[in-house]
Amino acid sequence: MAKCDKWLFLAALLLIGFGALMIYSSTSVVTPVLERRGVTEFYYFKRHIFTILVGFAVMFAAFQMSPAFLKKISVPLLALSFVLLILVFVPHIGVSAGGARRWIRLWPSTFQPSELVKLSMVIFLARYLSMPDYRPDNFVSFLKPLGVMVIFQAAFLKQPDFGAAMSLTILTFSMLFLSGVKLRYIASLLLLAVPVIIKLAMEPYRLRRITSFLNPWDDAQGSGFQLVQSFIALGSGGLTGVGLGSSKQKLAYLPESHTDFIFSIIGEEFGLIGVIFVIALFLTLFTKGVSIANKAKDGFIYNLAIGLSLMVSLQALINFAVATGLVPTKGLPLPFISYGGSSLLVNMAAIGILLNISKGEDSAPVFNNREILARRKARRNVNRRYNVAQGSH
Repeated sequence: MAKCDKWLFLAALLLIGFGALMIYSSTSVVTPVLERRGVTEFYYFKRHIFTILVGFAVMFAAFQMSPAFLKKISVPLLALSFVLLILVFVPHIGVSAGGARRWIRLWPSTFQPSELVKLSMVIFLARYLSMPDYRPDNFVSFLKPLGVMVIFQAAFLKQPDFGAAMSLTILTFSMLFLSGVKLRYIASLLLLAVPVIIKLAMEPYRLRRITSFLNPWDDAQGSGFQLVQSFIALGSGGLTGVGLGSSKQKLAYLPESHTDFIFSIIGEEFGLIGVIFVIALFLTLFTKGVSIANKAKDGFIYNLAIGLSLMVSLQALINFAVATGLVPTKGLPLPFISYGGSSLLVNMAAIGILLNISKGEDSAPVFNNREILARRKARRNVNRRYNVAQGSH
């Protein structure tokens, strides 16, 4: 990795290391219930370290993949991610927890296919948006990738996983917008989707999340409990925090303190300084990703780098917004920091791909065989017309 972007690698490394530290801090206190199940203070930490080691292998493998290879496997990878997404509904393969089926059994743990779907969709969109016949001012060109997205959304909502559905929607529309799609196309489609969104939001458990988001203090011991405890954690940290390992909210007060709401524990233990440090690292990842994209001379590489940067940074932004009560609660982990192997592995793969692109060795246009033949045919047509014009003179 000698020629790759060192700042990007350093930012990712710091986030991964800081995440491991926070996993230990937020799970080192073992309740009597967990103790009876044989869970020790190092239970989650050891599993997370194992995932990190696997993640570095995944990152290195992704680093070895050329943009041309990624472009070639974009459709098969998308198909594979859909198959894995369907497997969550198969008995003895899919794993159910908390009333949702989002995982498949994969030794020695489980895997959440929705995380792979986001990576696959980014690679697919990068290929689609760079195709010669793609026209951002054409409504049909705009609708085609949305049709693919809707198929995945249906599977997400069946699980149900509204957070993954919304995350994929934002990611897809962001990439389409940056490709030059007209705003009126996006606005008209979002307007048509309003009745569907309202119907989905009226589901009892989602409606409780929305009402508790608007005023969590109305039911501080019920639907608003998690958000209120998050506010208490962030407020208790002050400027410098209460100190590493000294969080009170992780003592069974704040639910999901090591996953979806680990950002609140960071705010409590490290204060505003710790929060700014984490946000700065994610900003570094995003700005370096955009910088890498701007240096690309090929449309596929540009869209791929932009998409991967958005995939990581948008999820982090949504997680920040949830923890601070800016948007309703969603089950989205904080990239590189939250406990959860699927998210960590996919995000480390994304960093590996970005590091590969940052070398600049694949800045030349990446074409597949179909595109090469199309360009040869176009070149022959131009030459034929030129020769006819010369002959007429």
